[in-house]
Amino acid sequence: MDPFLLKFFPEVYRQKQAASKTNQYCQYDNQLLQAFTSSLYLAALVTSFFASAGTRILGRKWSMLASGFTFLVGAALNGAAQNLAMLIVGHILLGIGIGFTNQVRDCSLR
Repeated sequence: MDPFLLKFFPEVYRQKQAASKTNQYCQYDNQLLQAFTSSLYLAALVTSFFASAGTRILGRKWSMLASGFTFLVGAALNGAAQNLAMLIVGHILLGIGIGFTNQVRDCSLR
């Protein structure tokens, strides 16, 4: 995790190193790191509200294909990320893929 922190969150890495000597709590207290983490969950939540309409229009097969493609694009973007903006956009795409897939799966269980 240290190389990841050094590349994208250097201030968090410095806080972590300083905290390891004094305080074990709040090592990762950073708003950008929290935005990065929350972006996946928020995107999944928002997408799940709209996915049922998309499934109704496109059908289950195409909805699952679109959500899988979105997830793969997000994973590729995260893997190739050069800065924090690319990382957050990739996380949002992952969240969209997860939220859409979750809603499509739930619709098929009814």
